[in-house]
Amino acid sequence: MSRRTYTASFSGMDGAGKSTQIEALRRCLEQQGLRVRIIAFWDEIAALTRIREGAGHRIFKGEKGVGRPEAPVNRRDKNVRSFSMTCVRLWLYLLDALSTRMHFGRAIGPGTDFVIFDRYIYDQFANLDLRNPAIRGYVRMLMAFVPRPDVSFVLDADPVKARARKPEYPLEFLRVNRKAYLDLAVLVGGLTVIPPMSVAEVTSEILRHVAIGPGFESGPGVQDRLAESGTGAARADHAVPLERAG
Repeated sequence: MSRRTYTASFSGMDGAGKSTQIEALRRCLEQQGLRVRIIAFWDEIAALTRIREGAGHRIFKGEKGVGRPEAPVNRRDKNVRSFSMTCVRLWLYLLDALSTRMHFGRAIGPGTDFVIFDRYIYDQFANLDLRNPAIRGYVRMLMAFVPRPDVSFVLDADPVKARARKPEYPLEFLRVNRKAYLDLAVLVGGLTVIPPMSVAEVTSEILRHVAIGPGFESGPGVQDRLAESGTGAARADHAVPLERAG
């Protein structure tokens, strides 16, 4: 019997812990026999990424690489918010939205039970000034045709702690970026905001929204495995039901 593919996306400011939580969810799902695919938005969906990266380094003189506590970097790309850059982003994010629609359809085909998107189109919208009515209208327009995952997580975080984990952008930008994610959750609806907590608590909260369906009743579920590791959580009222891969 053909089974539908379930989808989840993870969004949030840099240093919020997305990679850690994506890996935790992947591990739990694969322990249950599910076929899981992780799609990195920037690597597989975003349009013209090489041009965008190259232009950012040449024009804004930002540093390359991923910031680490022992080796911080000073990036200058999405934190540059001039009027001209906003106009460029509006065009690029339209391309990203079209690409998202195309790749989403391809990702949910046979052979995969659960697709996890490492960032989504939401992370692009968080780079815009959502206080502007025209920008809000633009976001609503694109969301009218962009597919929505079954569950879309936004990992909230303390900007100071997030920057300590991943020092790439100025603290003031992270504060603005955090507010943009929270405003976006209100604007588009349907996003599950996970508040700042310990890693284990965030994992538990995420698993509350990814429930185990009837196909798992005969064996140990994700919740049991979490309990064994000390991070168990109860099933959420609006969780995503899953079935074992055939």
